[in-house]
Amino acid sequence: MTVGWILWLASILPQPHADRLCLATTIYLEARSEPFDGQLAIAEVALARLDSQLYGDTLCSVLSKPRQFALTTVSPNYRLSNPMAWKRAWQAMRQALIIYRQPAPERQLVSQGATHFVALAMASPNWARGEPVAVIGDHSFYRLH
Repeated sequence: MTVGWILWLASILPQPHADRLCLATTIYLEARSEPFDGQLAIAEVALARLDSQLYGDTLCSVLSKPRQFALTTVSPNYRLSNPMAWKRAWQAMRQALIIYRQPAPERQLVSQGATHFVALAMASPNWARGEPVAVIGDHSFYRLH
């Protein structure tokens, strides 16, 4: 299956199914080779942005903001070809949603409330200054608001 097909499917699925698909796909694209905590942290960033109400009112809208997440930076023809990584991405998505159903003060977040992340070996955005709140695998996590 391709990213384009997934985005089309998410556009016709009802909520919350569309959001789950967008989040699992983002985890796969951003962190399929990362440890489980790294995948969970990617999901937590998306959920933190949704909670902030600054980036959109659904996970799909948050994750499809231009140049913010892999859903908009990889080719629509990119094929998701690793079934084990796809399964792990779904597991991370489910676990992140369980965590976010808890009251905010009780959440045990691996991302420490980060709203942004970057693989510094691949990019160096101007907002990635100072010490990250967490480093997991290849990603550094930052809390910007």
